[in-house]
Amino acid sequence: MKKLRGAVFAVYTALFTMLFGALLIPGARADQWDKKTIVTFGESVRIPGQVLPAGTYVFKLADTLSDRHIVQIWNTEENQLIAMIRTIPNTRFEAPEQSLFEFEERPSDSPPALKVWFYPGNNTGEEFVYSRYSYSNSR
Repeated sequence: MKKLRGAVFAVYTALFTMLFGALLIPGARADQWDKKTIVTFGESVRIPGQVLPAGTYVFKLADTLSDRHIVQIWNTEENQLIAMIRTIPNTRFEAPEQSLFEFEERPSDSPPALKVWFYPGNNTGEEFVYSRYSYSNSR
């Protein structure tokens, strides 16, 4: 009987420890939930629908569980939302150690277009999608 009580106690202790640990894990990664990235562009950069002038911007994922592929672009004070863009996942073999922005080549009279944003440690990034119509009418 004592062995049974000890086994039950051990099971309850293990369950409590796992549940308590599970509650702490989301808090430990809370700073990575939105993948907040501060970036400074030395020249104008095209994003879908507009051109960002040279400057510093805050990129982060929208705080939603339903769609983890909505990128928000904010000013440096994060008090003005400049753009909210739906993206598609883009995967690379190796996860970058630092934030990585890839650009598409464009004609010389047009600013480079942001193609993909990778967050450090993630091999899946956010690919920005451009329509041919919006690009051809924006030159």
